[in-house]
Amino acid sequence: MMIAAALVFAAAACLGNAAPEQEPFKAAYVCEAESGSEVAAFNGNKHLPIASMCKVMTLLLAFEAVDAGELSLEEEIVVSERAAGMGGSQVFLDAGLSYPAGELLKSIAVCSANDSCVAVSERLAGSEEVFVARMNERARELGAADTLFANCTGLPREPQYSCAKDVALMLRELIKHETFFSYAGVRLEDFHHPDGRVTTMTNTNKLLRKLDGCDGGKTGFTEEAGFCLAATAKRNNTRLVCVVIGADSSDDRFDAVSRLLNETFAGYERKIAAAAGEAVGRGVAVKGSAVRELAVAPERSLGVFQKKGDRAEMRTELILPDAVKAPLMKGDRVGEIVLMKDGVEIDRCALVSLGNAARYSYGEAFREGARLWN
Repeated sequence: MMIAAALVFAAAACLGNAAPEQEPFKAAYVCEAESGSEVAAFNGNKHLPIASMCKVMTLLLAFEAVDAGELSLEEEIVVSERAAGMGGSQVFLDAGLSYPAGELLKSIAVCSANDSCVAVSERLAGSEEVFVARMNERARELGAADTLFANCTGLPREPQYSCAKDVALMLRELIKHETFFSYAGVRLEDFHHPDGRVTTMTNTNKLLRKLDGCDGGKTGFTEEAGFCLAATAKRNNTRLVCVVIGADSSDDRFDAVSRLLNETFAGYERKIAAAAGEAVGRGVAVKGSAVRELAVAPERSLGVFQKKGDRAEMRTELILPDAVKAPLMKGDRVGEIVLMKDGVEIDRCALVSLGNAARYSYGEAFREGARLWN
């Protein structure tokens, strides 16, 4: 679903009455996180350097490796001379020493550590160059067609570019990983080195303490890219993503994102039709178990992102078999739920069991057979 939204920059209070070209940034994009519904865009597809916002993809690949069992957050990663020698923002890793992968990822999320980025990339792909190829492949898979990475840090190197819309797309994918929030929400923390040294990490995302609901994001700055920010915030059932590229100053990027998000929250909302984990409709019959029926629920929440006051009709349809065979465990998929808006399907997801149903024991099977015989 796409919300056909004209640019809000000039007309809406979020950025006052100035025309977009008068704003102190080069591009911006706002969307709903769940559906990707676009709310506003200015130069959304324009190719621009994005500085450290490219670390959104670096983190995404790392968390996907964790989910796939290819990397453990507790695993010790040995730092190479090349990784330790990276310039720019860093936590001053020592070559030859080993650090927990989770701590390296945290330093990337909190203080944009370039040395940690390269150390993680070398662990996952053998070299930064191979890792960058994976970054570009993943971008294509996500549909980020206006993105080309040349390194995993965002440090200046040609050719390298992205756009506000693609950064929003990548951040939407990253925030599906809950561990990211536990790292990105850290405001101030000491990074401990194996030799006893301590590097204090300060989060570069000031909106964590200034904007209601903001719980994650990624800043970026180089002389070429200007001041950049990709941020996410959640209020009630609505989560938004906003990206600003090429702001004139650090304050300008934070102010622009704050105003865009506040305006969008004021005018839009996500209405939930079926909540994750909450029973819906009838249960599903179970065969071969002492449990005759199990309640079912959506695997994830289904809803509609729309303007406040919109009275569109929403309804759900359940697709369930007449019965399922035991054994079943809580969380097993047993069917589907379809969300309809004004009579048109707009989303669907799995229905999962809310309980367990073990197979009959020998005695239970005998008694059940006797009951049916009688």
